[in-house]
Amino acid sequence: MSQSTAEEAPIETEHIAVRTDPRDGSSHPPSPNPKAASGSGSELLPAMRWMRGEMVKEFVRRLRRKSKTERGNSLRGRMRKRKTALAMSAAVMGFSTGAVDVSAYDPQYSISFADLDPTQQRVHALDLRVSETMKEALAEEEGVRLVVYRDVAGYPTVGVGHLITPEDGLRVGDRITYEEAIAFLEKDLEKAEDGVKRLVGDLPIYQHEFDALVDLVYNVGEGNVSERESPRLNRAIASADYDSIAAELEYTTAAGSVARGLQYRSERRQSIFMEAAYEDPRAIEVDQSGRVTA
Repeated sequence: MSQSTAEEAPIETEHIAVRTDPRDGSSHPPSPNPKAASGSGSELLPAMRWMRGEMVKEFVRRLRRKSKTERGNSLRGRMRKRKTALAMSAAVMGFSTGAVDVSAYDPQYSISFADLDPTQQRVHALDLRVSETMKEALAEEEGVRLVVYRDVAGYPTVGVGHLITPEDGLRVGDRITYEEAIAFLEKDLEKAEDGVKRLVGDLPIYQHEFDALVDLVYNVGEGNVSERESPRLNRAIASADYDSIAAELEYTTAAGSVARGLQYRSERRQSIFMEAAYEDPRAIEVDQSGRVTA
């Protein structure tokens, strides 16, 4: 698909015309009705499929390791704060830290860990961040590329659908590391999270509903979920009609043609929103020889 400017060649969805614009934060769109390579190029497809899967697995492995390290650091930080609060309480009340009666604490020094569980009840979007499970699902959908390439719209892209900006200092052909790809993803997700929070306002949502909306904004850009571009979605949010919100998460055509990849992604996005089901509907494995198994 050729595109001379960001205003041309929109992705026509069922409800909105999605325009790919790196300034808007949209990720690269999938190619409509991709054709299998012909001639000698087709011989490389099995190896390419296998390599794509392996790169996603390695990316997810490193993402999990980073998340585990951060959780450990966060826990240690909370414990240090708790010990400090205990010491302060003991000092104020004239006790030694070795013989503190916890039940006698002044409430102002107590620390509560009874946070609301967004997987069990709807909370304000301002309290949410995208889940680790959603990050992994995004890597599966977008794939992982460590060499800067041009997407189907002609924009330099790298990592997990990250559109290159002048600040990145990268150009087509440059190589990045997995860690840099993770950093790009998390930076892009912060922008998508902020877009979702502006979109839903005070509407309470579950973690999985928030994740699905982040996937939408990450994929099409915040401008394409505005009231002007997506009036039905915004009306559904305004009326707290969660079923209608789910219906507005589907789009299946790009440049006037049905794209199977968009169909799968829409199914997955709606399943995440409605059922907290993050599994890939394709559910296939590709071995090193390129054989596909269900």
